[in-house]
Amino acid sequence: MPDLRHLSTLPRVDYVDAFVIGGVAALDWTAERWAREILEGAPADRRAALLAGWRALGLKSEGSAGSILGWEVRRRNPDALLIGRESLIGMPGELLFTRRPEGLLFATFVHHHAAVTRPVWAAVQPMHVRTVGNLLQRAGRAASDVRESAEAD
Repeated sequence: MPDLRHLSTLPRVDYVDAFVIGGVAALDWTAERWAREILEGAPADRRAALLAGWRALGLKSEGSAGSILGWEVRRRNPDALLIGRESLIGMPGELLFTRRPEGLLFATFVHHHAAVTRPVWAAVQPMHVRTVGNLLQRAGRAASDVRESAEAD
């Protein structure tokens, strides 16, 4: 996986991860549609848990009409979307959604303004990875259902 840090707008990227949903490259969804499916298309209880978790991490919610589940759009084109949230505790984050030949790439970027946020992120990082995995699996199934429905028509 190539280094993705240069795609972030954060002053420094202290944590980055990346996941790929394979087998969905043929689906003609924009990166923004993927982001909305992954975050806003999640079941209500999962969305509530995400919002509560982000609040607990001190992430500020962007309330504008174009935001995606409270994440501000920072860069957008059909193949890539970068969204971000500022932080009350000095740990802003960004999420990147990029269409690639092998599928959809989802990456997380985190910046630590202060050393005190490093152990906070270290404590939640395993849950973050599990949550992202679950969200991507669900979105991948939803995309497969859409593709199968379109092929049946």
